[in-house]
Amino acid sequence: MFKTTLLISSMALILSACSQAPEHKEAVVSASQVHSGHTVLEFKTMEDKAFKVEAVQHLAVAAWPEAFVIQSSKNQGLRILDQQNKVLTQLEGKFGSVGYRVLDASQILVQVVDLSTQQAMTSTFNFKTNTWSKMTALPKTPFKIETLCLYENESKDLFSFLIGEQGQGEQWIIGQNGTTVVAPKLVRQLNLPVGSSACAVDQHKSKLLINEEGIGVWQYPADPEQPFTRQIVDLVQPHGQIQGTPAGMALVGKTAFMLDEKAHLMYQYEQKGKAWTYLKTWSLPEMKKPEQLQVWSEQDQVKFLVNDNHQLKIASLSEKEANIEPNTASVATTDVVTVQPEVQTVSVPHAGDAADDPAIWHNVKNPSQSRVLGTDKLGGLQVYDLQGKEVQYLPVGRLNNVDIRPNFMWGNERVDVAIATNRDQNSLHVFAIDQSTGKLSVLGEVATSLKDIYGICLYQNRDKDIFAIPNDKDGTFVQYQITGKNKQLQGTEVKRFAVKTQPEGCVVDDLNDRIFLGEEDHAVWSMSLLANNEALQKVIAVGEHGVKDDIEGMGIYQGKNHSYLVFSSQGNDSYVVVDATVPYQYRGRFKVGMNLEKNIDAISETDGLEVSNFAMGGVWQNGMFVAQDGHKRMPEGNQNFKYVPWSSIVQALKLPE
Repeated sequence: MFKTTLLISSMALILSACSQAPEHKEAVVSASQVHSGHTVLEFKTMEDKAFKVEAVQHLAVAAWPEAFVIQSSKNQGLRILDQQNKVLTQLEGKFGSVGYRVLDASQILVQVVDLSTQQAMTSTFNFKTNTWSKMTALPKTPFKIETLCLYENESKDLFSFLIGEQGQGEQWIIGQNGTTVVAPKLVRQLNLPVGSSACAVDQHKSKLLINEEGIGVWQYPADPEQPFTRQIVDLVQPHGQIQGTPAGMALVGKTAFMLDEKAHLMYQYEQKGKAWTYLKTWSLPEMKKPEQLQVWSEQDQVKFLVNDNHQLKIASLSEKEANIEPNTASVATTDVVTVQPEVQTVSVPHAGDAADDPAIWHNVKNPSQSRVLGTDKLGGLQVYDLQGKEVQYLPVGRLNNVDIRPNFMWGNERVDVAIATNRDQNSLHVFAIDQSTGKLSVLGEVATSLKDIYGICLYQNRDKDIFAIPNDKDGTFVQYQITGKNKQLQGTEVKRFAVKTQPEGCVVDDLNDRIFLGEEDHAVWSMSLLANNEALQKVIAVGEHGVKDDIEGMGIYQGKNHSYLVFSSQGNDSYVVVDATVPYQYRGRFKVGMNLEKNIDAISETDGLEVSNFAMGGVWQNGMFVAQDGHKRMPEGNQNFKYVPWSSIVQALKLPE
């Protein structure tokens, strides 16, 4: 199931805020009004009147502790200073907004807007050798760049957000694994608020804050694989705390600070769960036009750096005075590894949440001509070759999940069979697969007793009988024996069982006559299909080893000496691998990241997946992993499926064969 969390606020409140947005001609709040009831934060000016600062970033580079700030100017170039205002390095040019990221123990990446060309320029600076690399330009945007922000995700992909004033924006990938990308790629176009001029990124929570002139401040997901939906941080009065115009922002842990350019104030917020809570207002009485803000912790002190009318000013408070808890927590570690997709399929024909579940058909006679089936739950069943090209589409209705087994007797004819759940009819839709060509044909439908049919897995016992085990959203599973005597489809109920809440994904280990099934919000369970009334056995639960609901698609890889259960941990865009035998040892977790060389985006919000140990030649000689991608990027489009060599997963997780 494709699950999107909606962060809903009152629509009436937002519309009212928009309709009452203050105009530019509104009078600035008087000093007596501003200071009333607010704590004054005293700043000291960093004396350097010769340099007119356009943009600034505080530098926190462990291997280069003397570096303090990087600053740009419209006419005086780009430079890096130490705390005594000594210039450590500089570049000539006309520059605007600037951002940086540490690449390694000797280099930082710097991106800056070249005001003469209105392009984002990227360079690296080696502080060990005091040398800059040649600047490279991103393609010119169709809008004027007001500001930029950099963000690095868990897979070490480095992205640049280019923000325009008229509601336009772009997200580019400019680095991977600590190196710059030779050919940066546009990941997605962004629809932003009109009047945006400032942004800030929470690296740990993958959140992007953006201001909207006259309205307020919004939070968006920074990861490109997430829907670009927004959540209120704060609004302009009377709907929020902002008295004038929101400007520069900065994040420290769970705390956010935001400048008010007109009212000469600074607001402080704390994020509790998903919501932002207003904490305090600070008065900035000596400011003229506070636009940009940097905040960081340093030896139990909280430092504030403001670009006030092109001049830098700095203040310092204790963590207690700043209402920030001491940062005693260590950086969160994760065991997740990243692998790259080798192939992506043509997108499904329907937009929205359409692609769902794949299955892999083995062409025993000609392995390189094997096929991947994928459900389009808004229209039918798609068939792809190993290069991801569509070879067949069967528009038979809303098919949700699909599975395959070989050697089904259709009268006196032996065919391979694919069976999918048809949500239009609450039935099982049965397809024959020609064992030589891989071409699919419809055999018919088998009625079920389910009221809201959902997922399915097939089972073939030692006698080569084939069973379909569909499930219902109410938790019910029914096992049907499927026969094709005299070319007449029949489904005979064998047994039924249930979980307490909604399931979907399931898979059967035919060699051991054992079913694995996912209860989406709770756990993966297992049960023998030979025993009657056997209790479900817990394999792994949500919250264990990084598993985050929903638990979705699953598959089994049969290795030489080990078999593995792989399933989708949809809530954090990862896949969990455990042994498919008791005691179900946890083996690791992986994500599927970008393959920039082949212009394939990462996978996110996976519904269905499948794995195979069948040798199909080339990179598929040890089998393959196929997963549905909930968000198609580079370029944006309808959902699709992506293939990963199983050997890449074995290498990344160091799995025994």
